[in-house]
Order: sequence, then structure tokens, then C-alpha cells
Amino acid sequence: MRVLIQRVKQAQVDVGHETIGQINAGLLLLVGVGHEDAAADIQWLVNKIANLRLFNDENGVMNLSILDVGADVLAVSQFTLFGNVKKRQSTQLGRGRTRANQSAII
Repeated sequence: MRVLIQRVKQAQVDVGHETIGQINAGLLLLVGVGHEDAAADIQWLVNKIANLRLFNDENGVMNLSILDVGADVLAVSQFTLFGNVKKRQSTQLGRGRTRANQSAII
């Protein structure tokens, strides 16, 4: 499993002309789930991200988690995080789950 975490002031996901997800200040997660990832792996990562100290406390030190500040989270399925371009010019996506399969897990 691979997750790219971005602190954001605002984020949204549009498909066509429709907004399907949006948040105010919080975390945008681009999530790639591999074929070998199990429910236990997903739960471990959810707990890890929830408790990462990524937000500033009253002293300006990154010492607060998303749980502490009550910010939003937007998780976006991103199977291309498993792309491999070592031996080719195009991306080989063999290790990641399909978009539909991954979205169901997220």
C-alpha cells in the first residue's frame, strides 16, 4: 500500500462537471492499494495516518494529529502509485489493484 499525504487548505475531486468529493483544511490522501494488501494493512495505515503529527500546535510546532485538530480528510484512489517505469517509457501498472477494485477498498 502506498499513500501520498498532502496537507491542504482546500481540496476537491471533480469527475466531468460534477464535484464528487471536497474538503476544507485537512489532508488529501492519494491511495494506492496493491494486490497483496489485506484489511489488516489498511487498518494499520489508517491508524498511522490518523495519529501522524502534521499540524501546528500553539507554539508553531508540528505536534498535533488530524484527530487533535478535527480537520477533514479526502482519500482519492490512485492506482498509478504502483506504476513502474524502470525499463520502459510507458508506465507498467501490474502491482496495483484495478481502479474499481481499489475504490471499493478505500
